[in-house]
Amino acid sequence: MSNDPLLQPFQLRHLTLRNRIIVTSHEPAYPEEGMPKGRYRAYTVERAKGGVALTMTAGSAAVSRDSPPVFNNLLAYKDEIVPWIREMTDAVHEEGAAIMIQLTHLGRRTRWDKGDWLPVVAPSHHREAAHRAFPKKIEDWDIERIIKDFADAAERMKAGGMDGVEVEAYGHLIDQFVSPLTNELDGPYGGSLENRMRFCLDVFSAMRQRVGDAFILGVRYTADECLAGGTGKADGLEISKRLKDSGLIDYLNVIRGHIDTDPGLTDVIPIQGMTSAPHLDFAGEIRAATGFPIFHAARIPDVATARHAIAAGKVDMVGMTRAHMTDPHIVRKILEKREDDIRPCVGANYCLDRIYQGGMAFCIHNAATGREETMPHVVAKAKERRKVVVVGAGPAGLEAARVLGERGHDVVVFEAANKPGGQIRLTAQSERRREMIGIIDWRMNQCSKLGVAFRFDTWADADTLLAEHPDVVIVATGGLPHTEVLAQGNELVVSSWDIISGDVKPGTNVLIFDDAGDNAGLQAAEVVAKAGAKVEIMTPDRSFAPEVMAMNLVPYMRALQKLDVVFTVTWRLERAEKSGNQIVAHIGSDYGGVAQQRHVDQIVINHGTVPLDELYFDLKPRSSNHGEISHDQLIAGQPQSVVRNPEGKFQLFRIGDAVSARNTHAAIYDALRLAKDI
Repeated sequence: MSNDPLLQPFQLRHLTLRNRIIVTSHEPAYPEEGMPKGRYRAYTVERAKGGVALTMTAGSAAVSRDSPPVFNNLLAYKDEIVPWIREMTDAVHEEGAAIMIQLTHLGRRTRWDKGDWLPVVAPSHHREAAHRAFPKKIEDWDIERIIKDFADAAERMKAGGMDGVEVEAYGHLIDQFVSPLTNELDGPYGGSLENRMRFCLDVFSAMRQRVGDAFILGVRYTADECLAGGTGKADGLEISKRLKDSGLIDYLNVIRGHIDTDPGLTDVIPIQGMTSAPHLDFAGEIRAATGFPIFHAARIPDVATARHAIAAGKVDMVGMTRAHMTDPHIVRKILEKREDDIRPCVGANYCLDRIYQGGMAFCIHNAATGREETMPHVVAKAKERRKVVVVGAGPAGLEAARVLGERGHDVVVFEAANKPGGQIRLTAQSERRREMIGIIDWRMNQCSKLGVAFRFDTWADADTLLAEHPDVVIVATGGLPHTEVLAQGNELVVSSWDIISGDVKPGTNVLIFDDAGDNAGLQAAEVVAKAGAKVEIMTPDRSFAPEVMAMNLVPYMRALQKLDVVFTVTWRLERAEKSGNQIVAHIGSDYGGVAQQRHVDQIVINHGTVPLDELYFDLKPRSSNHGEISHDQLIAGQPQSVVRNPEGKFQLFRIGDAVSARNTHAAIYDALRLAKDI
């Protein structure tokens, strides 16, 4: 029996959980027609295989038709979901884990032009800033209907084999009843705290009557909104005690904060550069005050923090949700005493930000997550050992080297710089993105264990590579900043990389032209603004930095607004010319008919990269496949068999930004899906 606090079992009513680590409810946006089909099931089961005690799935599964998902959620109001749920729960139980699902009515946290175009309902007419829908004030018959919908959905989940149901309250309809900021009802459901809690307790009462006592019910709720006039800490403690004393539920899943705005959401679910586990002590206060089982998750990214949470008595079950998107086998590696092999969550939040833009959740540096049906978390050995040369030690090259090492191949990596990392090492120079280097450090550690050879400070030309007598060459040389974007004056500009790296000193009056819309533009702006410069960020798009996405934008905005940075949209830098010690920037618009000028002393361009591909094209005619990749074989997970030059002695491939400017996840996905079949 282990003495590790994380590995101790926990008794939750009738349910014995095998350890103290859970995946809290979240919606990865994998449903098909609102059902948890193959992709969803494979993703969920992988975490059970990895040893987690309880996987809680389906963040915000909808109980009513007037709670339409704003992204691709499960539809718990449909009877047809039951057999799909049963397939998933049976598979999870076979792996020894428990499974629960989260149910909700979104209230005002949705839109009327989704789903069946029904009015949004809430206990007031106040619009939620994030989703912008003005709600209908809820009526008595709406309340009765929705309570029944919760009970119906809970019954479906029990029929589907779930161990329990968690009700999502925070930010959603139940919390909108509880908070004095969003409840303007009279009568039994408005006014006093007792009245404002009545809807929540009526929902649980109806659910408990329907599912019986041998079924877990819990709630994820706000115990402190951190908003003036809202539910404060004192009220939150009282709410917690009343929930426990109701006798209707089995645990509390504690949240602190509000999610009606992007900044609020980001404080509830912090990202890289923000404090780890910021609400853990608060959850501990709730546990101490109630003596009730407490669950909690909010940026608990590593085993040490999770172990402290349990050992210090802060919580009973600790959520490592984003961490399990990065590595679904955390518990197995703890059990095997391989904690240094755990792939680290770097807090990049690519997963959540993609969801809030309508995409599927993918981890920035585990391309198998969400693709379990086609991509391996554990790479199989190859039948034949081959010599593989990888050129470039950025994220694409290192992922290729790691996977090829797992396959058992003889791998050597050439890198022109004296350290690995490529663009990741550059971006990690920013304090708020320092954790990104974990993407590189983990791969270097894995490659070292696998015997991958590295040759740094080596500019690899064709002759150098051919001297290795390779069977396969993978070019992962990345790209260089593209600044040749003006009709005139390209020699007068510098790149965002020049600024971030410190190779160019910031000016005093700086125009940043950013039409790539990624982190590099905002990072450069922050460097320049912190140096005391007057800064304007300009983009021809209708919004700036769209590739950064909502939650990652929050820390940048907090910093840049304090530094009086100006943001200008829908204007395009067209040309530049010298005028004494100044640069005249000539500005136009894609909408036409207007022109402006700026007099500045520095222009910074952020326009992505162009591939560093000279080596690839030098090798191409000498390779057996002329660099061609069969897309059909790549997608089908088959080895590449293209032959264009029978005299060629090696296959040649290129990946990542050596092909085209994309992002870190794309580079790593390129590498994984190619290398796993070599």
